Amino acid sequence: MERRKFLTGGALGVAAAGMAAPAIAQDKREWKMVTAWPKNLPGPGVAAQLLADRITQLSGGRIEVKLFAAGEIVPGRGVFDAVSEGTAELYHAVPAYWGSKSKGILLFGSQPFGLRADEQAGWMIHGGGQSLYDEMYARFNIKPFLCGNSGPQWGGWFKDEVTSPDDLKGLKFRTTGLASIMASKMGMAAEAMSGPAMFQALQTGALDAGEFIGPWTDSALGYYQVRKLYYWPGVGEPSSAEECGVNADAYAALPDDLKGAVKAACDSLYNEVWTEYTTKHAQSLKTLISEHGVQVKKFPDEVISAMGLAAAEVIEELQQDDDALVKSITESFIAYRDLIGGYMTYADNGQMNARADALGY
Repeated sequence: MERRKFLTGGALGVAAAGMAAPAIAQDKREWKMVTAWPKNLPGPGVAAQLLADRITQLSGGRIEVKLFAAGEIVPGRGVFDAVSEGTAELYHAVPAYWGSKSKGILLFGSQPFGLRADEQAGWMIHGGGQSLYDEMYARFNIKPFLCGNSGPQWGGWFKDEVTSPDDLKGLKFRTTGLASIMASKMGMAAEAMSGPAMFQALQTGALDAGEFIGPWTDSALGYYQVRKLYYWPGVGEPSSAEECGVNADAYAALPDDLKGAVKAACDSLYNEVWTEYTTKHAQSLKTLISEHGVQVKKFPDEVISAMGLAAAEVIEELQQDDDALVKSITESFIAYRDLIGGYMTYADNGQMNARADALGY
């Protein structure tokens, strides 16, 4: 897909902002979904449209969801407030964008040296995460659901080689969520911005380096055109959950079968979205290397160790937060991380290490 197809904005903002409240006729509802993404952006933009279509499908057309991309009704970072206030019925974004609301929210999306995509789902479903997720978002009149995951993020696109933690100090670096706090603790100037804005900032030199998602989405956004060093592992975000936030009043007004349809739509997409990311990331990485001259680099062990120390400080500060709910979320996350991490030593980690020994990958 050419970059211009999803980097160009629509002209719907003024007209859409004045749209009337959702119509309900013969038990049919018309819902507006606002997203944090350009329309059809490979990865999250595609996943958002899948979700809109899936809710419409599973509700038998009784909830007709129309998607509005970032900027068409509200800016990408404005979708949380738009749904909280009832301007739209639901949004598609990531929890990593809402740290200004509460740092506790950030744990539901990604955590430095934290949970992989399957482990994140395990915490939410089996480790008590969903009830805490509901309690936090209820403060903002939103009912939240996880509806996908982009898997392991990458470390970022750099102009110069990274040989030690000192090479990171002072760098203007695009990242988000708890990873941005970790980066700041390492002396980086962490900046949050959209994926397209990151391309422009790298091109002009307003940013020195940055990370967005992974090879599939990053390729579509063209970062390889302005940076050639692509670093891994992205320990700041071992996975990044995507979420659907529904206006709590709109959700409460649904009959039980339609509430179930919304939940089922979100649940059904988690693995579908995650495995598509993983497959497309793998395909895109080969193209980045073979056709675009990208050099894949591993962060030195010294750098990863420094990141680990910074990440530990981030979690410790959350444990000491003045908000009792943030503390509860953090303790629940730590308990599940430690439980599942201990088991993975023998399970998935053991299998991956054995395969690497036998096959080389």
